[in-house]
Amino acid sequence: MKNVLITGANKSIGLETARQLLKQGYYVFLGSRDLKNGQDAVEMLNAEGLNEVESVKIDITNQESINNARTEIGRKTEVLDALINNAGMSGGSPQAPSTVDLDVMNLVFDTNFYGAVRVTQAFIDLLEKSKQPRIVNVSSGLGSLTLSSDPNFKYHQFKGGIYGPSKAALNMYTIALAYELREKPFKVNAVDPGFTATDFNNHLGTGNVNVAGARIAKYVLIGEDGPTGKFISEEMNPETGEIPW
Repeated sequence: MKNVLITGANKSIGLETARQLLKQGYYVFLGSRDLKNGQDAVEMLNAEGLNEVESVKIDITNQESINNARTEIGRKTEVLDALINNAGMSGGSPQAPSTVDLDVMNLVFDTNFYGAVRVTQAFIDLLEKSKQPRIVNVSSGLGSLTLSSDPNFKYHQFKGGIYGPSKAALNMYTIALAYELREKPFKVNAVDPGFTATDFNNHLGTGNVNVAGARIAKYVLIGEDGPTGKFISEEMNPETGEIPW
């Protein structure tokens, strides 16, 4: 049985992604900053007959918490087949670049960018032991410089000085990591789940979590001929999924 760690998986898109991978036969380490919330999510999945899952306390802004999660998971498996860096935060609004609160910006980058880097570095040794390791960095179309510079970009009203830049940084890390691991069987991609109605955006999104979860799970399930080092948004490009950086 393959296994996957999903950060921020106690609700919304992360929880739905866990649900879909459980149905595909994965064992899920359900990462949650608050252990009680994670346990509640596990109980919800158990009630649906999905039992190959356990909650792992992990605060991706805290190195000690990440190290503890690595130790805990390492006691239970020598191999991690997939990592989904899903945990993130928006930073609220407004996010006008000229007046952006640098303390908030630091917090968002610490979560959306540095957090993903911390977790990846902590678990890369377990991933390297997998025959088909997969890393999915959950991104956003707002992190695309090309799309954001288009005057006809449909999400201009959500652009700002915090969230988009944090995802652009994550995208660049995805490119660099995929290149570093190019001679190994890794597939490393940035995936935009789409503008999904969740607590994250006060349910302003137009998509649903089922579709969003499927979009992320798809790039865990890709085979040897699947893409790597790509930026995927099936919402913005339904034909091939790939969008410009």
